[in-house]
Amino acid sequence: MHHDVAVLIGRFQPFHEGHFGLFEAALERADRLILLLGSHRCAPDTRNPWSSEEREAMIRAALPAAWQRRLEVIPIRDHLYSDNLWLAEVQQKVLAATDAEDRVLLVGHRKDRSSYYLDLFPQWDFQDVPLSSDVHSTTIRQAYFSGADDSQWASHVPEAVRAFLTDYRETGRYRWLRQEADYIASYRQLWSVAPYPPTFVTTDAVVVQSGHVLVVRRRVRPGQGLIALPGGYLNQKEMVVEGMLRELREETGLKVPKPVLEGSIADRHIFDAPGRSQRGRVITHAFLIQLKGGVLPSVRGGDDAEKAFWMPLADIYAHEDTFFEDHIQIIQHFISRV
Repeated sequence: MHHDVAVLIGRFQPFHEGHFGLFEAALERADRLILLLGSHRCAPDTRNPWSSEEREAMIRAALPAAWQRRLEVIPIRDHLYSDNLWLAEVQQKVLAATDAEDRVLLVGHRKDRSSYYLDLFPQWDFQDVPLSSDVHSTTIRQAYFSGADDSQWASHVPEAVRAFLTDYRETGRYRWLRQEADYIASYRQLWSVAPYPPTFVTTDAVVVQSGHVLVVRRRVRPGQGLIALPGGYLNQKEMVVEGMLRELREETGLKVPKPVLEGSIADRHIFDAPGRSQRGRVITHAFLIQLKGGVLPSVRGGDDAEKAFWMPLADIYAHEDTFFEDHIQIIQHFISRV
């Protein structure tokens, strides 16, 4: 059956020859293609190095003109801790881009367990399309950001994408990502001798007062220069709450008495998405500290924080693509409850 609309969901970091085959299969089966481009407005790291705008430009440059005219690209955000929020966004975006009588076909490739989302749309027909080449974006990124010879990645991407990536290597952002990649590789190598893959425990503090949230700018890698919550690794001999308060004081210099901070804890939650950190398996215990309204206490950066400052809650959305790892989603989880 021919369909009116095909829907394709992915990150395309970067777009490669296998993806090209998916596009071809989708456009053979439908009049037009809606591409839902994931990880919209994520802070750049070696897993999501390119913005939605950069990825759309790469994809369109790689496609024939006739295909481009049938393509609509719609960015969507990640929702690491709520499939339902992600599903609602996908449904809303597709609903807004189609007519009620349109026959919709979801096109995808069942790669591994991460492809489970393909089973979450019973309202649409589904077409599984095997990749035409055994190539993966992860492999391409690893070669590209390790400084490996071009032969290890260039032949797997269309010519237009190859040209983009070649030019991108001359940018300051590439050099920053290259340093991040080197740090992550060294960090993983350091722990590779452990008898089993380590699981790290961290704490984070979400301190809210008078419509502001207390954040820091990271002094160290990974994520050097990005905005983050005050927090860090739990020491061997401290309780989780103690670790959170210690990191809060070390990184922000917040002088609110400890009993007041402890008495102001309004909520706590564990954030454990397996892919939330590129350092490895990192589970964080986050606490919401709701301080009474009034003049914002003075803060200053310390330890791993170059700077500490109070950010108006309205600004977190304007700066969401500069937040470290999943910290923007941790903040969103808590502020929706107070």
